[in-house]
Amino acid sequence: MKVSIVQMDVEWSMVRENTRVAEQMIQEAAGSDLYVLPEMWSTGFATDPRGIAESDDASLQWMRHTAGRMDAALSGSLSVYVGNTYVNRHYFVYPDGTYKYYDKHHLFGYGGEDRYYSAGERRVTAEWRGWRFLLLTCYDLRFPQWSRYHSDYDAIVLCANWPSRRAHAWDVLTRARAIENQCHVIASNRVGRDMQCEYGGDSRIVDAHGQLLTPSGATGAMVLTAEIDKESQDAYRQHFRVLDDRDCQ
Repeated sequence: MKVSIVQMDVEWSMVRENTRVAEQMIQEAAGSDLYVLPEMWSTGFATDPRGIAESDDASLQWMRHTAGRMDAALSGSLSVYVGNTYVNRHYFVYPDGTYKYYDKHHLFGYGGEDRYYSAGERRVTAEWRGWRFLLLTCYDLRFPQWSRYHSDYDAIVLCANWPSRRAHAWDVLTRARAIENQCHVIASNRVGRDMQCEYGGDSRIVDAHGQLLTPSGATGAMVLTAEIDKESQDAYRQHFRVLDDRDCQ
């Protein structure tokens, strides 16, 4: 499977501009099976979502249209207001317009995300072209029990707004989640600045051995693309059966 990460700079609360940029970047990287956008790609990381979160489904509709036009799946999170609450909702959209979604479980209390958002309570996987993807969002990366393999997925798709000052943790944790679960990790991070942080990107696709399939330390707005091989991953899991000995079956 061919996977592309859309590592973009996100203009604060500028939904139309961010959509335009995302569309251009995806169009220039045509031919992938899956495109992964950053966390809250349409608005920036809005810990106070009042007046910023999307109450309509304009960005979701764009994702649906784009997935259909590219004949690919499209993944990324949005700040949305639904059911009288706010959620950080990670969508996985299929070319036929259907989608699955995961509401971020671990809200970033240090940054105030828990003041307005409601946490999701269930793990979500999405199947696509022979792969099963576990959907995670940013801070979830720090919690290995939540992402632990339970014979239910083949790869992790993570969308993030991960600050440059914690780049070392990003490098270690993305590799750790791949190694301990013997899975690919597809991690999309933004670049640029907002009022609080600088974001260095370093989006990556990591294989089940913890090796990067994309260039290390990638900075600036760009699309990073790599092929992921399920057959070789399955063979590795079957040969080196560490998952049989995990504590949580």
